[in-house]
Amino acid sequence: MTASPLNLQSIWAATAPAAPQLPELRESTRADVLVIGGGFQGLSTALHLAEAGTDVMLLEAEEVGFGASGRNGGQVIPGLKDDPDTLDALWGPQATAFAGATADMLFALVDRLGIDCDAQRGGWIQAGSKRVHLGGLQARMAQWQARGADVDWLDAAAMARATGACGYRGGWLDRRAGKVHPLKLAHGLALAAQRAGARMHARSPVGALERAGTGWRARLLAGPEVTAARVVLATNAYTPGALDRALSRATVPAHSFQIATAPLGEADLSRILPGGVCVSEIRRVGTYFRIGPENRLMIGGRGTFAAPRRPSDFAALEAELEALFGARFAGAQRWFGRVAMTPDHRIRLCEPAPGVLAATGFNGRGVALSVSLGKAMAAYLAHAEPLPIPPERRIRTLPLHALHRVYGGLAIHYYRLRDHLDW
Repeated sequence: MTASPLNLQSIWAATAPAAPQLPELRESTRADVLVIGGGFQGLSTALHLAEAGTDVMLLEAEEVGFGASGRNGGQVIPGLKDDPDTLDALWGPQATAFAGATADMLFALVDRLGIDCDAQRGGWIQAGSKRVHLGGLQARMAQWQARGADVDWLDAAAMARATGACGYRGGWLDRRAGKVHPLKLAHGLALAAQRAGARMHARSPVGALERAGTGWRARLLAGPEVTAARVVLATNAYTPGALDRALSRATVPAHSFQIATAPLGEADLSRILPGGVCVSEIRRVGTYFRIGPENRLMIGGRGTFAAPRRPSDFAALEAELEALFGARFAGAQRWFGRVAMTPDHRIRLCEPAPGVLAATGFNGRGVALSVSLGKAMAAYLAHAEPLPIPPERRIRTLPLHALHRVYGGLAIHYYRLRDHLDW
């Protein structure tokens, strides 16, 4: 890829309309439910609560979609990192059914609300580049197939045809999946929540959350306060320690780096992901890629724990792009975002105090999972419907969290070595 000045504006921000004009909260007030965080999880929760007739307010510190929800790869992938049989044993069949239906839920919601977010249901491939990967991929596919999912196995030749990439020994195709423009989706959810009656406020950061009688009081940095009977903490990897110290220490906030090439020509479009699928790898430190807006090839992967400062910080990802597709592409944009990772790659859904719900650690499944979980949280709060994943009564924090850049960086090097040594 040719060198160019560092540009940290995402392709999503470059191709989405301006964010909805949501006012700052300037006066103290109250609500039945306060949602803190304007990403997919918070927006979906507020939307579905408002549709249920609940008095709900959402506070976002920046603009809606500012965090991972507006910076991710836009891959709508059902399921969780665990296989279905493991989910059955861990949380029960209802959790497995919920996880398998998250893509269905998201695309149905987009259709119902008429959100213009470039939704395309072309499927998702989980790819294996090593022989050791194939058994696990085939077992995962078979378990979803046994539950009625529309999936297929792709051998090395079929992988080459479907992806245009070099070196994959096999993978499985999940036709439930697809892709969206994530920032447009965030904006669409915000406008839909506002139309449904949710009170939506941007540029309104919360500095503290404390008990207030039987409810809760959120103190904004600018001064106003919001009292509410119940609170949903939907800040995920962007949780400030001053808001909830335990939640901010429940995950490792890792950086995902991404690149969008210049628009591809017809020859490249005919060979690279010609069917519109999106792809992610099963490697411990793998990449994910798709065709994005303006026919640009997009690739993402694990970056450093420090924010990028120069184009060379993306060199490893550019090398992956060239190795996969056997060509150098003209570069257009580079950006990064923060994702919340847990050591076991499992979400943390918690009810740490009466009237407080929190979820964090979506581990790369955030698009479909967070929108669906927001709907489930709203049903729990509005109608006392059971949550699909049993909530924990406390937020589990990671030991030595302040050193996550050190041990996280060492872990990435270790996992890359393991990836290299696998055969």
